[in-house]
Amino acid sequence: VGLAFAACSAPAPPAVEEEAAPAAAEGPEVSFTQEPNVLHIEIDGKPFANYHYGDTKTTRPFFANVKTPSGVQVTRNHPLDPEKDLTDHETMHLGIWMSFGDISGNDYWRLKAKTKHERFVEAPKGGPGKGSFTVRNYYWNVEDTDRIAEEVATYTIEVVDDGYVLLWDTTFSPYGETEEIVFGDQEEFGLGIRTQTKIAEQFGGQITDSEGRKGADEIWSKSADWIDYAGELEGQWIGMTIMPDPENFRPSWYHARDYGLIVANAFGREAMQAGDKSEVPVKKGETLRLRYGVLIHSADAPEDIDLNAAYQKFLERIGGE
Repeated sequence: VGLAFAACSAPAPPAVEEEAAPAAAEGPEVSFTQEPNVLHIEIDGKPFANYHYGDTKTTRPFFANVKTPSGVQVTRNHPLDPEKDLTDHETMHLGIWMSFGDISGNDYWRLKAKTKHERFVEAPKGGPGKGSFTVRNYYWNVEDTDRIAEEVATYTIEVVDDGYVLLWDTTFSPYGETEEIVFGDQEEFGLGIRTQTKIAEQFGGQITDSEGRKGADEIWSKSADWIDYAGELEGQWIGMTIMPDPENFRPSWYHARDYGLIVANAFGREAMQAGDKSEVPVKKGETLRLRYGVLIHSADAPEDIDLNAAYQKFLERIGGE
């Protein structure tokens, strides 16, 4: 073809630049191993977290025994070790989870009503620097006779410069013949984390937010771009940062406690002393979408972690989807 064009008296057509192939994904391999009711997640061949979706005591899905890039565990032990852990809220505060104290009068946070895993909508898929899976859960009424709400949640684990990021993208809708579900107004609402006991504030850990506030008393009920719970353990500064998507239906207020708990709560307006009592209805045919990032980080010292920069990277990451 090139010789034929060379012999032709007509001007040659402009060269068409061939589109470059996408760069190969890089980073440590994210992989999954499944057994009944538990999905084990590894990064670079080492344990990162366990996703429990059929626990008989904690009747909702949750991530447990979450580890930092340095291998130090940052969440409270599951099962609890009475010699190492505070034993309050034994079945409710397990690692990283999302739950609600009132959906149409049903209490899922305190496990009075059940959130049941139905199936993996998208099977766990690993790869260099990234892995993901999608599940469908049903929220049952307190009598455990009917499903009232459906949740489809996608979890993406990414290896980033600042550590690991768990991207949480979930949608809620009424199920079946349910005409409407209503999210109520309580402290116990939203995306929560429970830290390793040794980095709880009462043992020397530190809660900070993007506004520069420090400590549970100062941060409780306030709103900010992000909130971080961190402390020193095994020679490392380790922690977790909750970063709500600013495109969520409402900014989150933070429920913060000195025993190792923080919760991003976009629902409890009255409970968090931010205004009148809130009701968030979702009608049949509608969906409510929530997105968050949880940064799991470790470093030699606190000054080695730039959480404002990590938040900006989170925004770039979700903005590109």
